Amino acid sequence: MIHPRTLRVDYGKPTSVLCVVGSELTVNLNRSAPPSTKFFSVKCSPSVQYRVSPLPKETSHLSPIPLNGNSVLLISMNRASEHEKDSKLSVWYYGENKKVLGQALLHLTAVEISLDVDADRDGIVEKNNLNKGSWKWGPNGHGAVLLVNCDSERTYWKKPDTEHNEVYRVSDLKDMSPMVLRTKGPAKLPEGYKLAMHISQTDAESVRVFMSRSSGVPNNSLPSRFFNYFVKDYSLVLNSEVLSQEVPYLGGEAETQFYVEGLRFLDKDFNGLVSINLSLLEPISEGLPETPIFTDKVVFRVTPWIMTPNTLQPVEVFVCSTKDNYQFLKGMRNLVAKSGYKLKICHEYVNRGDRWMQDELEFGYIDSPHHQFPVVLDSPRDGKLQDFPYNELLGPDFGYVTRVAHRRDVSSLDSFGNLEVSPPVTVNGKNYPLGRIIIGVAFPTATKGRNMTKVVQDFLWAQKVQEPIALFSDWLLVGHVDEFLTFVPAPDRKGFRLLLASPDAGYKLFRGLQNDGHGQAKLFEGLKDEEPVTVDDILKNDSLQSENNYVQSCIDWNRDVLKRELGLDDEDIIDLPILFKLEWDNDVFRAVAYYPDMVNMIVLGKNLGIPKPFGPKVNGRCALEAEMCSLMEGLGLSCMFIDDFASYHKLLGEVHCGSNVRREPFHFKWWNLEM
Repeated sequence: MIHPRTLRVDYGKPTSVLCVVGSELTVNLNRSAPPSTKFFSVKCSPSVQYRVSPLPKETSHLSPIPLNGNSVLLISMNRASEHEKDSKLSVWYYGENKKVLGQALLHLTAVEISLDVDADRDGIVEKNNLNKGSWKWGPNGHGAVLLVNCDSERTYWKKPDTEHNEVYRVSDLKDMSPMVLRTKGPAKLPEGYKLAMHISQTDAESVRVFMSRSSGVPNNSLPSRFFNYFVKDYSLVLNSEVLSQEVPYLGGEAETQFYVEGLRFLDKDFNGLVSINLSLLEPISEGLPETPIFTDKVVFRVTPWIMTPNTLQPVEVFVCSTKDNYQFLKGMRNLVAKSGYKLKICHEYVNRGDRWMQDELEFGYIDSPHHQFPVVLDSPRDGKLQDFPYNELLGPDFGYVTRVAHRRDVSSLDSFGNLEVSPPVTVNGKNYPLGRIIIGVAFPTATKGRNMTKVVQDFLWAQKVQEPIALFSDWLLVGHVDEFLTFVPAPDRKGFRLLLASPDAGYKLFRGLQNDGHGQAKLFEGLKDEEPVTVDDILKNDSLQSENNYVQSCIDWNRDVLKRELGLDDEDIIDLPILFKLEWDNDVFRAVAYYPDMVNMIVLGKNLGIPKPFGPKVNGRCALEAEMCSLMEGLGLSCMFIDDFASYHKLLGEVHCGSNVRREPFHFKWWNLEM
């Protein structure tokens, strides 16, 4: 890329010029010529190239060139100088009779300057990539990636590294993006010239820049890697209070290492793009500001926060221990042990009786070509588990992000049982290799509807790479999408199935039992403090049937949205036999599960942890469990039923609500998306 620069020259006295290799100096010959000039000629050192525009008519190479009103001399140098003023160019001006009227003499010094980043996203900071100053999505795209430094190198008195205005530990550098200033030229710049790095006031809210003092220092008795053990060796160059600062020119052929730190995630007011500039400044006169004669620019895009669907490999499972959930914990321990993953239990002195691990947080991650780490999104729900994400998860290579909402705006829909993500899908030819986020909101015409708070929705939509889908969930008393849907892996079709709660499937199952002579089989049999209910009782309850017809219509609305937005066919969806009942809530009827909601499960590879439904027994086996196993085993999935009736179901939640899973990230790199 050619960097043009207009140059003023004066005849009658020499001019010292600093030229950047790759730039082109433009001299308006008519403007700089003595009066009555008709011709000119140019002589230069071998290291200097020039051309004249417009091209003169054929003349002898020894003959002066006619000067016209728009004659321009274009000067460039193709290599760096070894010494100051080691090249020359002179312009001779002639009158009508080709009498010499004056001479403009340029003493030229050339330097190479390149501010470099990993613009081709291969983990290596290449030299002077032509695309380093812009961003393009896709596998053939370009532009550097910037991590948000939202983990904490501290483990005591910790806070996110973005809140430290210094490099706290050298290990913190891997959470930043490398940037290299490469220079080549004489031992020092001519008197008064300097290099300055600068950012805009807007970008300064999103980025900081640190410099390694040791990198590239010539003739040092110790290798630069030795100095990387010392935190003091990394100085702050740019932040919100320092928008421009001089950076060293080291002389000879040298590299100065910089580290760029992302400070905030994409959001409604931030599209993720930041620019960093390096300018070569020229002195004009003492007491006057320097002026830029060359600027190089690099562009970064901040990494989005990415959610992980049920089809990705689990890493660790999180649950709470409370005084009344022994049976639930026993089942979870067995499931996790069978699946071969880690189980992390949040004890009561931390959870303070709050068992809803799913609702408090959502696991995701951030990724760049050189580093990735998990990041927990803390919900604005802020129950008694509110300190768990920050106090227990935030740490080295484990990031934290939250969005703060006004308490009056926060509803049950802001709990993260209401935040899910689909597996990868293709919809009408558009590929979503990272899946699509799913949230629940109020129906558009609702006058008393609850919605996920705007600050969280704005954050989710701003991430772009998992374009959200809004479903209607306010018909539920708790209001979470995980009460009527989940995804499980499958060996065929799209690689997964969407499971939907279905009252119709429930009634079909119960009518089949009745037709087979099992109308007196009982639900809830053997449960303490629960009145058993027969299949016949359920089927003759017209009010319950009407309530479930309403629920089915709500789920069918969402089914149609999901089919359209995820590109699904009916063969990609499995209906689970689950009934609901309506309860009066703030002047509105809203639904809760009639028996443990089997769709609200935990997915650990091929093993499913499903709420034990306590359905009617036929030949000694729960008919609901048998139906669930039949549906899932065809996909190669194993069902384990966990008793959560007293400790979760009665409190309007189930297995999924009471657990959370951190999963491996996608192999697909988000910057390769076609946007």
